[in-house]
Amino acid sequence: MLRRSLASLGMTNTSSRHPEPSEASVRDRRRIKERIMENYLYLIPALPLAGFLILSLLGKNLSKNLIPVIGAGSVIGSAIAVILLAIQYDPENPVRQILWQWFSSEDLSVAISLSVDALTIVFLFVITFVGALIHIYSAAFMREDRDYARFFASMNLFICSMLLLVMADNLVLLYLGWEGVGLCSYLLIGFWYEKPENSRAANKAFTITRIGDTAMLIGLFMLFQEFRTLYIPDILNNVSQHFESGSATLTTIALLLVGGAVGKSAQLPLQSWLPDAMAGPSPVSALIHAATMVTAGVYLIARMHGIFVLSPEAMAIVAIIGAITLIIAGCSALVQTDIKRILAYSTISQIGYMFLALGVGAWSAAIFHFFTHAFFKALLFLAAGAIIESLHHEHSIFKMGGLRKKMPLIFYTFLAGAASLAALPFITSGFFSKEQILGYSFGAVNGNPILWVVGITGAFITAIYTTRLMVVVFWGEEKTHVSHLPGPAMTLPLVVLAILSIAVGFIEWPHNLMHVAVFSDYVQNVLPATVERENIAPPLVLQGIAIFMTLFGIYVGYMNCYRKPIWKANNYQTPLFQSLRNFWFKGWLFDDLYNNVFVKPFLFITTVNRKDIIDKIYTGISNGASQLHRMFSVSQNGSLRWYIGGVLAGILIIVTIQMIV
Repeated sequence: MLRRSLASLGMTNTSSRHPEPSEASVRDRRRIKERIMENYLYLIPALPLAGFLILSLLGKNLSKNLIPVIGAGSVIGSAIAVILLAIQYDPENPVRQILWQWFSSEDLSVAISLSVDALTIVFLFVITFVGALIHIYSAAFMREDRDYARFFASMNLFICSMLLLVMADNLVLLYLGWEGVGLCSYLLIGFWYEKPENSRAANKAFTITRIGDTAMLIGLFMLFQEFRTLYIPDILNNVSQHFESGSATLTTIALLLVGGAVGKSAQLPLQSWLPDAMAGPSPVSALIHAATMVTAGVYLIARMHGIFVLSPEAMAIVAIIGAITLIIAGCSALVQTDIKRILAYSTISQIGYMFLALGVGAWSAAIFHFFTHAFFKALLFLAAGAIIESLHHEHSIFKMGGLRKKMPLIFYTFLAGAASLAALPFITSGFFSKEQILGYSFGAVNGNPILWVVGITGAFITAIYTTRLMVVVFWGEEKTHVSHLPGPAMTLPLVVLAILSIAVGFIEWPHNLMHVAVFSDYVQNVLPATVERENIAPPLVLQGIAIFMTLFGIYVGYMNCYRKPIWKANNYQTPLFQSLRNFWFKGWLFDDLYNNVFVKPFLFITTVNRKDIIDKIYTGISNGASQLHRMFSVSQNGSLRWYIGGVLAGILIIVTIQMIV
């Protein structure tokens, strides 16, 4: 009976009667497949949300064996749902599920509704798959922490918020997820809140990102004022009819959205919070840098590409921001001594490459670099966490050394991530994604030679600090004893991520070398194609220069950090060199700049304005309440006769008032 029912819908093999399936049969199958996907989209964010609720409400009563099963299991379930969705998904037919109406007010009607297209699938896979590996790693890494359940609850909410952000089909729901990841970053960066510096880092991240969030919120208000809707497809479909290219209003909206993206993705000038965010546990650093928060800005610009395409000024600003940021962050990474801060500045620099690609109109190249970066950066942070834990929580790379023989598995997996970060040619995913960006920064319509020079300079710097990191940590003499080696729960995610850090790049080759464009073909229905200029330099020449700069950077790093360590040279101790080093080490003094320009003047004004008329009103109310309290408290002296007298006096007063009235 079931077979007959399925056969009536065209789902069984009827080749004996119909060698070729009919058009109606194909349509029916597609319709059933879409209906299945539509009905179960909600499970992807709902599973991590359920994990968060269970761990938050019942975490204290759960065993330490059950907590990671719920925390990691919910994200693994979400990852499986995403993989099944990706297998069934047709890139030409986005899927949407409306769960319920959230609110409606005059023109604004907002639903809790989820939508999935090819761009969403890419982000969903990274968030859930990499997030699942980080959760598995965390099960062992955080095992002895007293707040085991609180950690997994916060991580689950983090994943849920990011999934909501990328699946939202309207900007209000997207903003809810946007603020959700901001809240979770605060909770997780300051997870070990007993240390004041951790709480300060969490407050700093929350405060700085709020600046960008406020700009983004104003941009959403302006979008609603113009379109009377915040439904993303309607805005993208109508923006070209509503605005002319270069419109001042549209450019203002685009720049406000860029403000939000700059804050979340730690780009110039709001980048200073991310290095301090390393105060959180290593799995948190991996999650923030690889799969969640800092990639939200890249997603926002890519998702709202229709607005940016019509604003050349905004596109140029995005490219310039990315170019400057990748150089600034790369220089700071050169001189850091904390292994996690080196990787943090590296993340800022790599996201700068993504912004550069978005700004020149290389949309798919930006998302492809996001895709590859997620694997090798998660790998590097998790491997760094394993090193730190094995070395008695030591963070300084100059107190490590000799780990190549002591921790061989960590060495080889870290090497895979570092090689991909440095874009080692033709064998790492980082090469294939970064090569695209460098090529388009020169050859795209919005590109130019200056952006290309900045890009290859950043690649040179990246190769130097990556080589420095590898040489200092894994070669030389052992400086800190390895207390223990990480177990399988921590090493298995590293092996998987190491394989992906090498392998995923081969799905997208330079077009002049081999026509393999699996990734760009997949997202082509969502993102615009990159328009290239005519009469540009031969691609082989540009690629050759970029490869040379990478290999030369590795050589310079090897010579200056292994053969003849620069920090042992006399010229390194000169005042000029040390001043430059300290300048880069402190993040180009952006914190000092903001402290002097904004924080100190604000505190001065609040001090001067402490006793203004408004404060006096509230002070008067407070003093009046205190006086009344002292007056009436006299009646509460504990004497029964006094209380009886008070009651009688009250009765007499009431009777007298009634007689008078």
